[in-house]
Amino acid sequence: MMTGKRLIISALVLALVQIGFLSWIIAGRAAILRNGKDVLLKIEPVDPRDLLRGDYIILGYEISRIPVKMIANIPAGKFSSDETPIVVRLKKGADGYWTATTAWFGKAPTPAGTDEADISGRVTEGWDLRGESATIAPDYGIERFYLPEGEGMAIQNDMRVRSFGIRLALASDGKAQIKALVDGDKTLFEEPLY
Repeated sequence: MMTGKRLIISALVLALVQIGFLSWIIAGRAAILRNGKDVLLKIEPVDPRDLLRGDYIILGYEISRIPVKMIANIPAGKFSSDETPIVVRLKKGADGYWTATTAWFGKAPTPAGTDEADISGRVTEGWDLRGESATIAPDYGIERFYLPEGEGMAIQNDMRVRSFGIRLALASDGKAQIKALVDGDKTLFEEPLY
């Protein structure tokens, strides 16, 4: 049986471990936002709503569909396995938006150049990698953006009329975090560091 003093010490240790774990998650995300390479992607939205978190938009990107012929190392089985990691090399275009130039399953064989960036994602099981017109749809973890209550429909309607973009921060390992939703040169919503 624990005494009162031991119980209090155990509770404090447990609370510190939980706070430390949450701080580690938040600090990791903030480090990517603060130090990551800035990338701007064009978006293709779909507008759902989350009852607990409010308005959000599901985002599709040009890099959400990767042609199989762009992948440099197709596996021998010609099907993607469960949660296959993928790295997509991006290059900045003349219009300021970044587009995919090549991709690899696993890791990139060479580091990205100064005018390039790598984004990492996962491809779910079962994508057929055969055929010239085949494509895959990686999940990069940046497919949702939450908006202030009541803002979702107005922005959704505007996105159907003109181009919007998402500014990302990319860590050196390719992990992406959304920094901001932009309308042309205007930043509409920016994610706080903490």
